[in-house]
Amino acid sequence: MRSGRVLGCRVDETTLLIIGLGRVMAGEVVVGVDGDQAGTRRAFVSQWRLAAPSPRAKHGFAALLPTGATDRGMTTIRFGEDETGAGYIFAPRLASAEEAAALVTESAASQSAAVIDRLVDVLMVGNVNRRRLLTIRKLLQAADASDGFVELIGERHDRTTFLQGWSRSMVPGPCRVSLVGKATPVVEECGIAVYPRPDAPDSASGFVGLLTANQAARALDIEGLVYRGRAGWRYAAVHPRRRIAGPLETPEHIRSLLLRSHSAPDVLLSLRAAANSFDGKETVSSLPYPVRMGTDNTFEADGNLLVSGWLYDPDDHVVAVRLRRGDASTRVDERWTRLDRPDVTDSFNDQQHLVSRLRSEQHAHGFISHAKLQSEDCGAPLYFELTLRDLRRAFLPVNPTRVSARLAALRHIGSIDPETCALPAIIDTQIVPFLGEAERSAPVIDAILDAGSFDQQSSPPIIIGAGGTEEHISPLLALLALDPETRRAPIVIVMPAERYRRQVACLSELARFYRLSVRLVSAKGTADYYDLLEAGAQALSCETIVPLSASLIPHATGWYGKLVATTATLKGSIISPVQAYEDHSVRWAGSWIDDDNYDQPVVGRYTGYPLKAVTEMTLTRIAAASLECCIMPRDALLRAGGFSGSYLGAQEKGLDLGLRISRSGIDSYLLPSVQMWGCDEPREEGGAAMATLLEEIDRKIFKSIWAPVLAVEKHPKRRPT
Repeated sequence: MRSGRVLGCRVDETTLLIIGLGRVMAGEVVVGVDGDQAGTRRAFVSQWRLAAPSPRAKHGFAALLPTGATDRGMTTIRFGEDETGAGYIFAPRLASAEEAAALVTESAASQSAAVIDRLVDVLMVGNVNRRRLLTIRKLLQAADASDGFVELIGERHDRTTFLQGWSRSMVPGPCRVSLVGKATPVVEECGIAVYPRPDAPDSASGFVGLLTANQAARALDIEGLVYRGRAGWRYAAVHPRRRIAGPLETPEHIRSLLLRSHSAPDVLLSLRAAANSFDGKETVSSLPYPVRMGTDNTFEADGNLLVSGWLYDPDDHVVAVRLRRGDASTRVDERWTRLDRPDVTDSFNDQQHLVSRLRSEQHAHGFISHAKLQSEDCGAPLYFELTLRDLRRAFLPVNPTRVSARLAALRHIGSIDPETCALPAIIDTQIVPFLGEAERSAPVIDAILDAGSFDQQSSPPIIIGAGGTEEHISPLLALLALDPETRRAPIVIVMPAERYRRQVACLSELARFYRLSVRLVSAKGTADYYDLLEAGAQALSCETIVPLSASLIPHATGWYGKLVATTATLKGSIISPVQAYEDHSVRWAGSWIDDDNYDQPVVGRYTGYPLKAVTEMTLTRIAAASLECCIMPRDALLRAGGFSGSYLGAQEKGLDLGLRISRSGIDSYLLPSVQMWGCDEPREEGGAAMATLLEEIDRKIFKSIWAPVLAVEKHPKRRPT
C-alpha cells in the first residue's frame, strides 16, 4: 500500500472493502466516488495506528462501501467533505479476500482483532449472503479469531439443527450465529449451553446448541459457524471427522449432556424439550399415569391419512394429541370422533396402577380421525405425540398401510359397529372429508391381446367393462354375435388384471368361435365399471366410442346402428338409450336438475315409470348422460379429467362425470327408441344395511362437491310432467 492509493476487495455484489493509508475519520463517513459530490453516499470506516509508521503515513484504515451495478470501474474516492476530505486513487487490480485480510492484520498488528471485529459487526447486518459470509470467515481466520470445532451435527424432525463441540469463547445463553457452508446462510439466535470437557484444550469447554435454520441448512452442507463470543466475533470450523446424527439419534445425544450443561433457563428448557423428542421408540407405556394408547387401523392414500385406535386417559392427563411426520404435524384431538370402547376399559380393570381414581363409567376411549400431513420427507416415520399437563411428552410410532382412499374407507367402515351412536358423526366429520380430499388414481393398462382382426377405425368400438365372472359376459357376446351390426363392430373387453390372467384364453376362444373382432385389455387399479371404461378408452385412438356395461343386454337388435346414426347428426354429443328392468319399468331415462330450491339443487333421474311412458318420446336433451351405455367422443373423458376417486359406489361416480362432461360444453341426449335391459348393482359385502350406508356416504360426497356449483347456475327443469 502507498499513500494516496487504496486497494479494493469485492465482499459481495453490494459491498466493497477498501483498504488504505492515511488519517480518515472512523465511523460513518460521507464519500464521493469518481467526482460525485460528497454526501451522496456513506461508508463505514475503521482505522488503526500503523505498527510501523512512516513520515508519510501513521494510520491505516478499512472502509465498507455500498456499491451498485454501475460501480465496477471506480477510479477515485474522497472521504469527507470536499474542502476537508481526503482523496485517493484506486489500485488497478482488486484484491482477493485473503490478500485484504493479510494487509489488515499486517499493518494493524495487535489492533487487527479489534479492527476486523468492527468490520464484521457491520457485515453481519442486513442481507448476509454466502459470498459475504465466506469473506467474513477469511477475515476472522486472518485475525486468529478461529476458535474451537463443531464435532457433531444432529438433525431433528422439526428441522432444528443440534450442534456439539468445544470452544473458548462460547457464552451460555442466546448467541447470534450464522452457518457457513453450501446452503444459503441464516443469521439468527442460537440457544447455547456449556459443559465441562476434560479432553478439550486449556480454558476451553464443551458446548451444545439448537439452531433453528431454514430447510436448506442440512447437516452435510455445514462447514462452520460464525458466532458472537465473549471477546467478539469468532469462527468455529466443522471438524474433518465430524459425526452427523439423524433425527432418531439426536435426542439421545442431547439427553446424555443435558444434566452436565448450564445456561439460561429458557435455553435449558428448549434443550430439555429437544431431548424429549421422538427417537423411534414407543414411550406411552412407560408413563407413570393411567395413560395408554394403541391403533387399530392406519391407512394412507396419497398423504391423506385415516386412522382409528383408542386412547385410555380416564383422569384427563393428556392435553394434546398430534400426528407428526418430519416437519409436519396436525392436532388430531381437535378433529377426531370419539366412540365407546368398553373393551379397552375391561382390559385395564385388573391393573391397579392404571385404574382411574375417579372410577367413572366413561368408555369413550376409541377414536377415528382423518388428517393430511404436507411433509416434504414422505419417508420420515409417522408417529403420535401426546402432550400431558406437566408438559411431558410421549410417543407412539405408527406404520400406515398404503391403499386407495376407497379401500381405506371401506375397511374402516367395515370395522365399525353399525349400531354405534357415533356412526353419523364418523361419516360426516371423518369419512366424507377423507374421501372428498382423495386424489384421483387413473387405471393402468397391464396387457393387450387382439383376438382376430381388430380394426378400430372401421366403426366406433364397443367398450365392455367386465368386472364379474365369465358367465356374466358370455350371454352378451352371444347377443352381439347374433346382431348383424355388432357382429362386424370392433369390441374391446376390459377386465381387472386378476380376471384377465384366469380367463384370457377362454374369452379368446369364445371370440374366435363367434367370429367377433375383439381386443382383450388387462387393467390394474380398477374398482368398478367406470375405471374399466377409462382403461378401455386409453387402449384406443379412435374419435368415437360406445361404452357398454357387462350388466346390460340389448332389448332388440339394431341398437348400435341407431346410436351411430344419431351421433352423425349430433356430432360431438353424448347419446344414451333408455335402461329398463325386466318388469318393464324404467331403470334410467335421463338425469335432471331440480333447482326449485336454489340453495340446494337436486340431481335426480327418471326411474320407476312404466317403460311405455318414455318409448314414444323423441330425442331429448338431458342434464347428464349414463355412461353405462352411450355413444360419445373418446376425448370427452380426458377433457373432463376422468372419473373421481372420491366415491365408494358406482351410481354417484358416473353421475359426477356425466355432469362434468356436460359442463365442459358437450351436450347429452336421451334416445328413447333404443332400450337396454339391466339390474341394479349387486349389494356389497355386509348386506343391505352396508349397501344403504355406502349409498348415503356417496350422496353426501356428491352433495358437498356439486351443491355449491349447481346453486349458482340456472337449469331448465327436465322432469316428466
